[in-house]
Amino acid sequence: MLHRQSFMRFAAALLLAASSLAFGQVFPSRPITIVIPFPPGGVTDVSVRLIGQKISESIGQQVLIDNRPGAAGMIGAEVVKKAKPDGYMVYVSNIGSHAINEWLYSKMPYDPLKDFESVTMMISSPTLVVVPSSSPVKTMAELIALAKSKAGKMTYASQSVGSGGHISGEIVKAKNNVELVHVPYKGSVPGLIDIVAGRIDFMFDPIVTSLPFVKDGKLRALGITSDKRSSLAPEIPTLREQGFVGYEVNPWFGISAPAGTPRPVIERLNLEFVKALRNPELAKRLSEQGIDVSPSTPEEYSAYIKAETARLGEMVKASGAKAD
Repeated sequence: MLHRQSFMRFAAALLLAASSLAFGQVFPSRPITIVIPFPPGGVTDVSVRLIGQKISESIGQQVLIDNRPGAAGMIGAEVVKKAKPDGYMVYVSNIGSHAINEWLYSKMPYDPLKDFESVTMMISSPTLVVVPSSSPVKTMAELIALAKSKAGKMTYASQSVGSGGHISGEIVKAKNNVELVHVPYKGSVPGLIDIVAGRIDFMFDPIVTSLPFVKDGKLRALGITSDKRSSLAPEIPTLREQGFVGYEVNPWFGISAPAGTPRPVIERLNLEFVKALRNPELAKRLSEQGIDVSPSTPEEYSAYIKAETARLGEMVKASGAKAD
């Protein structure tokens, strides 16, 4: 009897493995949807659309983009969390949704690790500190001095609550003992438009979206948060060069699928995203916009999320920032 039960369990395991493998082999047989938790036009949207186009050419299926901005990425994350775990809907996980939010919110509709399967890291971008071209401020030190003189009236924009730009502003407050007014937007572009108009004092924003405004003379860049100067704008000094250390909150973006997605499907998704990211033409195009391409294995991406959660958690706790 025991031998028969063991055989039945063994046969069931083989059947499950075979069905999962077969599923992975035929996947994808219909369009794949990528949920982006930001509005159209920003760094994530533009980059992911380019990546999706390459994947579509490779798999012979449409790659659809579904923009679900709002609630610090939690709206989009919850949609994908609840999706059928079959690989046909994935989420653009990022520094806010998967590393910062849990330190800002007492309650979230998802668990960044338990509710998702990591697929791959995709891209990252250094950040510029920008002010209106009409601003008298020309260095980071002058920005801090002006903030102190304005006694809590200086404003800074961010891409959303919980974004890298939000935390960067909170770090400025904590490290320099100044009061600032946070003005969150739904993405980079609306915030940049208000800074150009002089309605906001400054912003930490990815170089890919902010540099064109700087090049056009509509904004002034005070510094860049990367370890070294960017080849796209070598005249812009790093914050570290100016004596401001510990401001490295550079946005990153990857792909995550709902928890329970079969391993063969995760592997196929990883294969297609990594192949697209390593496409020389696409990599060159992204690099020319200041975007670093960083494809990875699912395990490497999971490890990176854990490390960033710990690192950024220390920054958030030190700043005292809370979203609720």
